[in-house]
Amino acid sequence: MLKTLTALCLALGTLAAVPARAAAPVQVVVQDPYLDLHTGPGRGYPATYSVPRGATVQLLRQRTDWIKVRTDHGQEGWVHRSQLEHTLTPAGEEVKLAGPTPQSRVEHHWETGLAAGDFGGANVISATAAYALTNSLFVRGDISQLLGNHSNGWLGTIGLAHVFAPQWRVSPFVGVGGGVLHVSPNVTLVQSTDRTDTTAYAALGLRGYLSDRFLLQAEYRYYVVFEKRDANQEINEWTLGFTYFY
Repeated sequence: MLKTLTALCLALGTLAAVPARAAAPVQVVVQDPYLDLHTGPGRGYPATYSVPRGATVQLLRQRTDWIKVRTDHGQEGWVHRSQLEHTLTPAGEEVKLAGPTPQSRVEHHWETGLAAGDFGGANVISATAAYALTNSLFVRGDISQLLGNHSNGWLGTIGLAHVFAPQWRVSPFVGVGGGVLHVSPNVTLVQSTDRTDTTAYAALGLRGYLSDRFLLQAEYRYYVVFEKRDANQEINEWTLGFTYFY
């Protein structure tokens, strides 16, 4: 099973999503006192230029609630949709700005999330961060806390995930990766010691959009733990969690 999932993920992971053709830029006249142009689609990106009231800007593209604009002088930057709600066309007509479209949802770069579930009979709580190499291929890192009846531990992994149809509201995905598993017994037993072993996994999952910023994600992972005593262990993990993307 592990070999099959790994081969499938690596084959599909090489497919890059083809971006949609951009529409012709729309010109609008700024009605707010000013527009702050950020270097990226988020408030965490610095604002490097301000456009005054009455200036004309072109709307180039949209990513979630952020719109990339270009001024008459050639400066480009990202503006939150709320600052463009009162803009007018050069003819004086009100501009209607739609919310994020399915296409804009798949163009995000970063994802962070929290999930909980079962790891070989132990409770698991995971934090995830992922970066989109393309619309469908992600580099993903996870750090997990393991809470069992007889032992606790942590698990850190990094890998690749391929989303089959990122433009769909609900889409399956596959993944492969590896990491480190550390286990500490809760009680003192004869010859009981902490263990740190390397591990590899293959994953299958399903993710769906709850809103324009949040995903619900269910995932199954099949782990092989490479123990130092040459007795590899196989572990199944099931998790369900929420992902925020930007």
